[in-house]
Amino acid sequence: MRHLTAIALLSFAAASATAADLKFGVVDMSRAFQEFYKTKDATTVMKGNRDKVAQDMNERYTAYKTKMADVQKLQKEVSDPILTQEGRAKAGASLQNLAKEVRSMEQEINDFQQRSAMKLRQEENDLQRDLYLEIADVVKRKAETDGFDFVFDRSGMSITSSPVLLYSKGATDVTDQIIVELNKNAGSTEKKSDAAPAADKGDGKKKE
Repeated sequence: MRHLTAIALLSFAAASATAADLKFGVVDMSRAFQEFYKTKDATTVMKGNRDKVAQDMNERYTAYKTKMADVQKLQKEVSDPILTQEGRAKAGASLQNLAKEVRSMEQEINDFQQRSAMKLRQEENDLQRDLYLEIADVVKRKAETDGFDFVFDRSGMSITSSPVLLYSKGATDVTDQIIVELNKNAGSTEKKSDAAPAADKGDGKKKE
């Protein structure tokens, strides 16, 4: 739908002005996204989130395997012919209770896995959307500043998984400029945090 709208707008513009009057630009949004320093930061954040979920899952599986070992031990006791009838009955009751705990743990593990996967997907989608909007805003400002009538995403794909923009004679590729603009503040936060302690040291003399 977005591509059809763009084509419709382009057709309308062509009907009211000659091609020479229009200024076209192209940008590789996929490359801009990949080379944006915030994308790398977001990737690190998401890896930390996935690692935390994996750690939580491992802890749950460890507890589950320990409980299963207890179940197997009780199963042997129940079938042990040396035990008295009373002993087997007692072991059987313990086995039933333990089996309920195991089933509850299995359900909790499955629920946690599904919730975690859904949450990770949502967090990743939100991060990608916010980054894309930030990049798109930089592209828009670039277009307004340089007087472009249209700027197309040359990395965009159609519903048939084929490139939307097949040919762009005379169009200015602003990808490199967009990437420079996106990354102009990269590292500024770290530099400020490194400089702050030095600024607080002073001359070491006590003020009276």
